[in-house]
Amino acid sequence: MTSKPRHVGGFTLLELVVVVLIIAILSVLAITSYNRYAFRARRADAKELLMRVANAQERYYATFNKYGGDPVTGDLKLGSATSERGYYTVTLSTTDATKNYTATATPVTGQAQQKDACGALSIDSSGTKLPAASDTAKNSNGACW
Repeated sequence: MTSKPRHVGGFTLLELVVVVLIIAILSVLAITSYNRYAFRARRADAKELLMRVANAQERYYATFNKYGGDPVTGDLKLGSATSERGYYTVTLSTTDATKNYTATATPVTGQAQQKDACGALSIDSSGTKLPAASDTAKNSNGACW
């Protein structure tokens, strides 16, 4: 009586390696996509802060015919130079005897947002919105704003 060799079901090592590689590639793509989404979502914190500063500046200008200086304790009284979620701080510079201003939202030191390609965002009295370095190539398609 001869016995037939039984075929044992299962996966070969090569098949398992291929599956692990596919999972690794998909994971890398998912993590990269998530990081881009997180940077964009945190950037909304800077946009909101800059819009609050711009609105406060316009209110101040309507009353005093000049733009305000200190966004926290001075003329604008925003209460805090830090954004609501704490990812950005705002600085304000005025020029031409306070007839123009530029508000800049800079990522807080030590936060993940420092790695964002857009970096600091700014808005000026004419409404121009740019990354603070005035790199129009970065913002040519509105990616930062």
